Amino acid sequence: MDKRLQWSDLQFFLAVCEKGSVGAAAKALGVNHSTVLRRLGSLERSLAVRLFDRLPTGYALTSHGQALAADVAQLAEQVDAAERRVTGANLQLSGTLRLTAPEALLQTLMLAPLANFRRLHPQLGLELVISNTFLSLTKREADVAVRGTNHPPEHLVGRRVGVVQTALYASRDYLASLGPGADERDYQWVGHIDALAQLDSAKWIRQNVPAERVGLRVDTLVSVADAVAAGAGVGWVLCPLASQRAGLVQLREPLEAFDTQVWVLTHPDLRRVARVKALTDALFDALSSDPRLSHRGKP
Repeated sequence: MDKRLQWSDLQFFLAVCEKGSVGAAAKALGVNHSTVLRRLGSLERSLAVRLFDRLPTGYALTSHGQALAADVAQLAEQVDAAERRVTGANLQLSGTLRLTAPEALLQTLMLAPLANFRRLHPQLGLELVISNTFLSLTKREADVAVRGTNHPPEHLVGRRVGVVQTALYASRDYLASLGPGADERDYQWVGHIDALAQLDSAKWIRQNVPAERVGLRVDTLVSVADAVAAGAGVGWVLCPLASQRAGLVQLREPLEAFDTQVWVLTHPDLRRVARVKALTDALFDALSSDPRLSHRGKP
């Protein structure tokens, strides 16, 4: 490559390719729109080729741009891998760790263990990212992930700590409001919006409950538990969430088909970093002994 080519310009180019627009790339990089345009212009001048076609609908890669994007993606992964290897040599229990977990697990199972971890390791700072999606541990968007999944990503390493169960619940007040002689045909249900449509419990409701009896649909598992506790109807609630809410009555035993494994995960290059290992070990010890997690079906 031309000696005038700047790695930082390539990073801006790659961000536009990954995010799909100049505006999205600017937001991800924390800069303004004009900075991204200026860096793209600098890169095109250095290479003496046009990398994007400026279309009314946005920016489209030219053939030169497509070739460069393929090369730069490989280079970026090599840089990320080098950073992880260097970080992996760090044996000090200091610095900052970024942990990602879904709200339901963080709220019910993890806050006490994390508070205890901080007491044991006051030199370590924790950043918590509440998310139901897998942040990229490859790109260091997080160092450790706690996830409820029956299919953990193959490129990550970790240990299963248990199983979250789901059962059918209603509040005592709601059941009392139905009057004597009421049965399941009289229930109103708390369901899920499309963002949770992939859940087995959401599929069960679609298959077994008429749409007109689903009076409320929510977008998080915590909201399902809160709505059921407030008397909005019956619903499939994670058992650890139900245990935190007074007045809930379990109407059915947990369905094994709804069981979700809980994993503590990290990237292979980070598992021997002292602070990462300290956190994953602490979370494994605390969660694997938590009675609110089941261990049925343990391999």
